Amino acid sequence: MNTTIVSGLWDIKRHNRTFDHYIEAFEKFLSIDQPMYLYVPEELEDFVWQYRSEENTTIKICNLEDVKNMYDPFWDKTQEIRTSEEWVKRAGWLEDSPQYKLEYYNPIVQSKMFMLNDAAIFNPFDTEYFYWLDAGITNTVPDGHLRDEHVLDSLHKFTTEDEFMFVAFPYEANNEIHGFEYPAINSYAGDDVKYVCRGGLFGGHKKVIGKANAEYYALLSKTLGDGYMGTEESIFSIMAHLDPYTYRRFDIEANGLIVKLTQDIIEGKAKLAELDGNFVKKRFKTAKVVPDNVTKDLKTNLYMLTFNMPEQLTHTIKTMVETEGLMTHPQKYIFDNSTDKEAARANQAIAEMHGFEYIPMEGNIGICGGRQAVAEHFDKSDADFYLFFEDDMTFNGPDQEGKFCRNGFRKYIPNIYEIIHKIAYVEDFDFLKMSFTEVYFDNDNQCSWYNVPDNVRKEHFPHYHKLPVLGLDPNCPKTEWGTMNTIDGVAYITGDVYYGNWPMIVSKEGNKKMFIDCKWDHPHEQTWMSHMFQLTKEGKLSPAILLASPIWHDRIVYYNADERVES
Repeated sequence: MNTTIVSGLWDIKRHNRTFDHYIEAFEKFLSIDQPMYLYVPEELEDFVWQYRSEENTTIKICNLEDVKNMYDPFWDKTQEIRTSEEWVKRAGWLEDSPQYKLEYYNPIVQSKMFMLNDAAIFNPFDTEYFYWLDAGITNTVPDGHLRDEHVLDSLHKFTTEDEFMFVAFPYEANNEIHGFEYPAINSYAGDDVKYVCRGGLFGGHKKVIGKANAEYYALLSKTLGDGYMGTEESIFSIMAHLDPYTYRRFDIEANGLIVKLTQDIIEGKAKLAELDGNFVKKRFKTAKVVPDNVTKDLKTNLYMLTFNMPEQLTHTIKTMVETEGLMTHPQKYIFDNSTDKEAARANQAIAEMHGFEYIPMEGNIGICGGRQAVAEHFDKSDADFYLFFEDDMTFNGPDQEGKFCRNGFRKYIPNIYEIIHKIAYVEDFDFLKMSFTEVYFDNDNQCSWYNVPDNVRKEHFPHYHKLPVLGLDPNCPKTEWGTMNTIDGVAYITGDVYYGNWPMIVSKEGNKKMFIDCKWDHPHEQTWMSHMFQLTKEGKLSPAILLASPIWHDRIVYYNADERVES
């Protein structure tokens, strides 16, 4: 009894079968003598307690409105795609499918991973393994297989603590898989999708569930944002094709019936699909081993650029104090552009109070002038990495736990200081941006498009290279992404990540390529953005960005606009 079964059931008024059909199966499901964590609406609570006890069951009351709240970052986009004529016409069967007819169908099935993850976090029965099992599974799998045999207690024996289990069936597609355009799903999977992973049974050790959930969340956000949707099985299939070494699978027959697996386990014939020895991803070849104490073994400088506003400086440092590791591990510097002598004295006192070395500039050399000075200071230091902040770039604190930015990414990440160092070190990135969502421009759009020379724009954006006469272009080209990975449950992605003065962690070699090898007398952010985009396209610069938004621009004190200097 080291396994918790996670499931849920809702009446969403399916047009092709009555809810009694599911209730009958659910009654058999509840006879399984296994710890259960169940998501059900209020009207099913008494029904569950007829067959279960508090000794082996936790009920999480989850009405349809609660499902909507849980799925909130993806709700609007899901409904937009579901009701679009382009999507429903993708296949003849879609028009009569629950995906199309029922607004809650996809939000429920695409929340299964989230529910599994939450159950693993709460872990009321202190078990090591968690598996999602559809509440209607006994419609196709004999309840005796699950109740009277040791099928569920045997699942964990096939995978390690670092492997997540899926059940997959072969699938031949030309145009779509579950409504997800086939060429598109292949591009996300990095290969032709040859099998589909079932949503009726999946899971693993509690240690790997957080990683799977983070990757699932990021892929769901990315694919929906790009206008593609299938079901949870589409995302599972992408994950399994991208990383078969983590997402192990049982292969079943083309009819997709999970009873093939349960029967094989009972008969002692079950085995995982063999790994392709030739499939070794680039990151497995090149990844470094993370030191036992990455924040101790790596030297990092933290730089803060400020100007004339001690109150603003104090406000931002306060958020840093609340961020674990940020104020205790790095060597800290304040670069002060202040022209007001009283403000400069106050800034120096603040620096001394919080353990910063205070470095005054020669007057106001501007935002980018200060940024360049930071780069040159770091280049001469013995540090491995550095973090750059302007004095109005604050860290989101624990009060933002469970909250999401407008792009659907987490706003708070515990232990972020250690995690960004692990990512930057293991992946050998030149720079890693620390926030996907910014104030005026988010990283799904390619901001460099506005700032590169016209010939470069025509080369890399040949079908859309004319700039708007005024303002921003609503059809600005999207960022081209590369590969995605996670470390400690935090997802990040490579690609043509544009440079901006928002906080990032920069390596020694990256800083040299970005600011030292080529210098401008009077640099501007747009100049650097253009330069670094071209370096990235030439394969000379390796950027990445967190699929998270833990930083926010929080200016509480303002200076006159005519005091703003770029360089």
